[in-house]
Amino acid sequence: MTPGRGARQPSLEGTAPAPRYTDRLFFALLPDAPAIVRIERLIADLRRDHGLKGKALGASRFHVTVHLVGNFRGFPQEVADAACAAAQALTVIPSFKLGFDRVGSFARRPRNMPLVLLGAEGLMAAKAFQQALGKAMARAGESHGDAAHYTPHLTLLYDDTHVAPRAIEPIGWTANEFVLVRSLIGQSRHEVLARWLLHG
Repeated sequence: MTPGRGARQPSLEGTAPAPRYTDRLFFALLPDAPAIVRIERLIADLRRDHGLKGKALGASRFHVTVHLVGNFRGFPQEVADAACAAAQALTVIPSFKLGFDRVGSFARRPRNMPLVLLGAEGLMAAKAFQQALGKAMARAGESHGDAAHYTPHLTLLYDDTHVAPRAIEPIGWTANEFVLVRSLIGQSRHEVLARWLLHG
């Protein structure tokens, strides 16, 4: 099974729009409790300094995507099973540290810009992990993401105000595991489908 990209379906009235995507699957690294506390404090400071109104994603949805499996119409059980099988090969990788030292808006657009944590040297291991996971997914025939333009980041919130990139006191944690997440599109809900411990 591949991500749904169905054409418009015929109807009695003519051409009907294709069903909307309902599910997104992705692999992610999740911040630990101390990192979440620091992230929430940073968000409070940014709200005060920049007058931000957007709602924070919250502890249950803070994450660093390391591979987008795809968007789907309905839950793709076969794809999820294949992704889980491919992920098993990554458990031999040692745990590694992540470090974010900058914050800023990720895109220039009129509204709803993602405000994200970014980094450089502190995210090299995360990039290497992403590449290894992408290769494992490709071997499983389930490589649909654009790994070439991967930039590790953690989204804090979405807001209409653009925040210029600036340095922050580093926020980081040790990635001891990675997870497969099901995002219910439009519902602001994440479900962790599976977890894999990294070799410590």
